[in-house]
Amino acid sequence: MQGLISLSRFIDGFTERVGKTVLWLVLAAVVISAINAIVRKTLNIGSNAFLEIQWYLFSAVFLIGSSYTMLRQGHVKIDVVVSRFSKRTQTMVECFGIVAFLFPFCFKVITLTWPLVVQAFTTGEMSENAGGLMRWPVYALVPLGFSLLWLQGLSELIKRIGFLNGLCADPSHVTQDKSAEEELAEEIRKHQVAPEVVTAVQQSDDMVADLKNEVDKK
Repeated sequence: MQGLISLSRFIDGFTERVGKTVLWLVLAAVVISAINAIVRKTLNIGSNAFLEIQWYLFSAVFLIGSSYTMLRQGHVKIDVVVSRFSKRTQTMVECFGIVAFLFPFCFKVITLTWPLVVQAFTTGEMSENAGGLMRWPVYALVPLGFSLLWLQGLSELIKRIGFLNGLCADPSHVTQDKSAEEELAEEIRKHQVAPEVVTAVQQSDDMVADLKNEVDKK
Protein backbone atom coordinates (compact mmCIF):
# COMPACT_ATOMS: atom_id res chain seq x y z
CA MET A 1 0.00 0.00 0.00
CA GLN A 2 2.89 2.36 0.72
CA GLY A 3 4.11 1.85 -2.83
CA LEU A 4 0.67 2.78 -4.18
CA ILE A 5 0.56 5.86 -1.98
CA SER A 6 3.96 6.91 -3.38
CA LEU A 7 2.55 6.39 -6.89
CA SER A 8 -0.44 8.56 -5.96
CA ARG A 9 1.85 11.35 -4.78
CA PHE A 10 3.81 11.15 -8.02
CA ILE A 11 0.59 11.40 -10.06
CA ASP A 12 -0.59 14.34 -7.95
CA GLY A 13 2.70 16.14 -8.53
CA PHE A 14 2.47 15.52 -12.26
CA THR A 15 -1.13 16.74 -12.36
CA GLU A 16 -0.13 19.83 -10.38
CA ARG A 17 2.52 20.71 -12.97
CA VAL A 18 0.08 20.11 -15.82
CA GLY A 19 -2.50 22.35 -14.16
CA LYS A 20 -0.01 25.17 -13.60
CA THR A 21 0.95 24.97 -17.28
CA VAL A 22 -2.65 24.96 -18.50
CA LEU A 23 -3.28 28.19 -16.58
CA TRP A 24 -1.13 30.01 -19.13
CA LEU A 25 -3.42 28.89 -21.94
CA VAL A 26 -6.14 31.05 -20.39
CA LEU A 27 -3.91 34.08 -20.68
CA ALA A 28 -2.96 33.12 -24.25
CA ALA A 29 -6.63 32.86 -25.22
CA VAL A 30 -7.38 36.29 -23.72
CA VAL A 31 -4.43 37.94 -25.51
CA ILE A 32 -5.25 36.35 -28.88
CA SER A 33 -8.91 37.27 -28.54
CA ALA A 34 -8.01 40.90 -27.73
CA ILE A 35 -5.56 41.18 -30.64
CA ASN A 36 -8.03 39.60 -33.03
CA ALA A 37 -10.79 42.01 -31.97
CA ILE A 38 -8.53 45.07 -32.24
CA VAL A 39 -7.21 44.12 -35.68
CA ARG A 40 -10.71 43.35 -36.97
CA LYS A 41 -12.18 46.62 -35.70
CA THR A 42 -9.30 48.93 -36.62
CA LEU A 43 -7.93 47.39 -39.82
CA ASN A 44 -10.99 45.42 -40.93
CA ILE A 45 -8.84 42.30 -41.19
CA GLY A 46 -10.21 38.96 -40.03
CA SER A 47 -8.65 35.53 -39.68
CA ASN A 48 -10.42 32.21 -39.23
CA ALA A 49 -7.18 30.80 -37.85
CA PHE A 50 -7.21 33.34 -35.01
CA LEU A 51 -10.85 32.57 -34.31
CA GLU A 52 -10.32 28.83 -34.26
CA ILE A 53 -7.20 28.93 -32.09
CA GLN A 54 -9.31 30.56 -29.38
CA TRP A 55 -11.65 27.60 -29.09
CA TYR A 56 -8.69 25.23 -29.51
CA LEU A 57 -7.18 26.83 -26.41
CA PHE A 58 -10.52 26.74 -24.58
CA SER A 59 -10.80 23.03 -25.39
CA ALA A 60 -7.27 22.46 -24.07
CA VAL A 61 -8.04 24.28 -20.82
CA PHE A 62 -11.28 22.36 -20.31
CA LEU A 63 -10.01 18.89 -21.23
CA ILE A 64 -6.41 18.91 -20.01
CA GLY A 65 -7.38 20.88 -16.91
CA SER A 66 -10.04 18.35 -15.87
CA SER A 67 -7.47 16.22 -14.01
CA TYR A 68 -6.21 19.29 -12.13
CA THR A 69 -9.81 20.14 -11.22
CA MET A 70 -10.23 16.63 -9.82
CA LEU A 71 -7.03 16.99 -7.80
CA ARG A 72 -8.42 20.22 -6.30
CA GLN A 73 -11.81 18.57 -5.65
CA GLY A 74 -13.44 21.08 -7.98
CA HIS A 75 -15.78 18.77 -9.89
CA VAL A 76 -19.48 19.02 -9.12
CA LYS A 77 -20.64 16.41 -6.63
CA ILE A 78 -24.28 15.57 -5.98
CA ASP A 79 -24.04 14.83 -2.27
CA VAL A 80 -27.60 15.61 -1.12
CA VAL A 81 -27.97 11.99 0.01
CA VAL A 82 -24.34 10.95 0.47
CA SER A 83 -23.62 13.89 2.81
CA ARG A 84 -25.94 12.25 5.37
CA PHE A 85 -23.61 9.25 5.62
CA SER A 86 -20.47 8.90 7.71
CA LYS A 87 -17.15 9.97 6.19
CA ARG A 88 -16.15 6.33 5.79
CA THR A 89 -19.34 5.51 3.89
CA GLN A 90 -18.93 8.61 1.71
CA THR A 91 -15.41 7.50 0.83
CA MET A 92 -16.62 4.01 -0.08
CA VAL A 93 -19.30 5.51 -2.33
CA GLU A 94 -16.65 7.65 -4.05
CA CYS A 95 -14.46 4.58 -4.58
CA PHE A 96 -17.40 2.82 -6.19
CA GLY A 97 -18.09 5.80 -8.41
CA ILE A 98 -14.48 5.96 -9.60
CA VAL A 99 -14.31 2.25 -10.41
CA ALA A 100 -17.82 1.78 -11.79
CA PHE A 101 -18.30 5.04 -13.66
CA LEU A 102 -15.16 7.16 -14.09
CA PHE A 103 -12.78 4.44 -15.30
CA PRO A 104 -15.18 2.82 -17.81
CA PHE A 105 -16.32 6.22 -19.12
CA CYS A 106 -12.74 7.44 -19.66
CA PHE A 107 -11.80 4.17 -21.34
CA LYS A 108 -14.80 4.31 -23.66
CA VAL A 109 -14.17 7.91 -24.70
CA ILE A 110 -10.49 7.22 -25.37
CA THR A 111 -11.19 4.14 -27.49
CA LEU A 112 -13.89 5.94 -29.49
CA THR A 113 -11.95 9.12 -30.20
CA TRP A 114 -8.45 7.78 -30.84
CA PRO A 115 -9.33 6.36 -34.31
CA LEU A 116 -10.68 9.81 -35.26
CA VAL A 117 -7.37 11.39 -34.26
CA VAL A 118 -5.39 8.89 -36.32
CA GLN A 119 -7.69 9.36 -39.32
CA ALA A 120 -7.48 13.15 -39.15
CA PHE A 121 -3.69 12.98 -38.86
CA THR A 122 -3.18 10.56 -41.76
CA THR A 123 -5.56 12.42 -44.08
CA GLY A 124 -4.33 15.85 -43.08
CA GLU A 125 -7.87 16.97 -42.27
CA MET A 126 -8.25 20.74 -42.25
CA SER A 127 -10.95 23.09 -41.09
CA GLU A 128 -13.80 23.71 -43.53
CA ASN A 129 -13.35 27.44 -42.98
CA ALA A 130 -11.03 29.30 -45.32
CA GLY A 131 -7.64 29.77 -43.71
CA GLY A 132 -8.60 27.51 -40.82
CA LEU A 133 -6.36 25.17 -38.84
CA MET A 134 -5.65 21.46 -39.06
CA ARG A 135 -8.06 19.39 -37.02
CA TRP A 136 -6.06 16.51 -35.53
CA PRO A 137 -4.46 18.55 -32.69
CA VAL A 138 -7.82 19.54 -31.26
CA TYR A 139 -9.16 16.01 -31.78
CA ALA A 140 -6.16 14.69 -29.85
CA LEU A 141 -7.09 16.82 -26.86
CA VAL A 142 -10.04 14.51 -26.14
CA PRO A 143 -8.15 11.23 -25.56
CA LEU A 144 -5.30 13.16 -23.92
CA GLY A 145 -7.62 14.92 -21.50
CA PHE A 146 -9.49 11.75 -20.56
CA SER A 147 -6.22 9.84 -20.16
CA LEU A 148 -5.04 12.45 -17.66
CA LEU A 149 -8.43 12.32 -15.94
CA TRP A 150 -8.19 8.52 -15.70
CA LEU A 151 -4.69 8.80 -14.26
CA GLN A 152 -5.80 11.29 -11.62
CA GLY A 153 -8.81 9.09 -10.89
CA LEU A 154 -6.39 6.26 -10.10
CA SER A 155 -4.59 8.54 -7.65
CA GLU A 156 -7.88 9.55 -6.02
CA LEU A 157 -8.87 5.88 -5.67
CA ILE A 158 -5.54 5.04 -4.02
CA LYS A 159 -5.88 7.93 -1.58
CA ARG A 160 -9.38 6.89 -0.62
CA ILE A 161 -8.36 3.29 -0.04
CA GLY A 162 -5.47 4.58 2.03
CA PHE A 163 -7.87 6.76 4.02
CA LEU A 164 -10.11 3.77 4.72
CA ASN A 165 -7.05 1.95 6.06
CA GLY A 166 -5.90 4.88 8.17
CA LEU A 167 -2.85 5.58 6.01
CA CYS A 168 -3.92 8.86 4.37
CA ALA A 169 -5.59 12.09 5.32
CA ASP A 170 -9.12 12.81 4.15
CA PRO A 171 -8.75 12.97 0.33
CA SER A 172 -11.98 14.92 -0.09
CA HIS A 173 -10.54 17.87 1.79
CA VAL A 174 -10.13 20.86 -0.51
CA THR A 175 -6.40 21.57 -0.69
CA GLN A 176 -6.76 24.83 -2.63
CA ASP A 177 -9.20 27.64 -1.91
CA LYS A 178 -7.96 30.06 -4.56
CA SER A 179 -9.83 30.70 -7.76
CA ALA A 180 -8.31 29.97 -11.16
CA GLU A 181 -7.93 33.71 -11.73
CA GLU A 182 -6.00 34.12 -8.46
CA GLU A 183 -3.72 31.21 -9.32
CA LEU A 184 -3.03 32.66 -12.76
CA ALA A 185 -2.26 36.06 -11.26
CA GLU A 186 0.23 34.45 -8.88
CA GLU A 187 1.93 32.58 -11.71
CA ILE A 188 2.20 35.80 -13.71
CA ARG A 189 3.82 37.59 -10.76
CA LYS A 190 6.33 34.78 -10.33
CA HIS A 191 7.47 35.19 -13.93
CA GLN A 192 7.55 39.00 -13.71
CA VAL A 193 5.06 39.58 -16.50
CA ALA A 194 4.08 43.15 -17.36
CA PRO A 195 2.03 44.84 -14.58
CA GLU A 196 -0.71 45.66 -17.10
CA VAL A 197 -1.33 41.95 -17.62
CA VAL A 198 -1.50 41.32 -13.87
CA THR A 199 -3.98 44.19 -13.51
CA ALA A 200 -6.17 42.78 -16.29
CA VAL A 201 -6.27 39.37 -14.63
CA GLN A 202 -7.06 40.90 -11.24
CA GLN A 203 -9.87 42.94 -12.76
CA SER A 204 -11.36 39.82 -14.29
CA ASP A 205 -11.14 38.12 -10.89
CA ASP A 206 -12.98 41.05 -9.30
CA MET A 207 -15.66 40.89 -11.98
CA VAL A 208 -16.19 37.17 -11.31
CA ALA A 209 -16.41 37.84 -7.58
CA ASP A 210 -18.97 40.63 -8.13
CA LEU A 211 -21.08 38.36 -10.33
CA LYS A 212 -21.00 35.63 -7.69
CA ASN A 213 -22.12 38.13 -5.06
CA GLU A 214 -25.00 39.28 -7.27
CA VAL A 215 -26.10 35.68 -7.80
CA ASP A 216 -25.91 34.97 -4.06
CA LYS A 217 -28.07 38.02 -3.31
CA LYS A 218 -30.72 36.84 -5.76
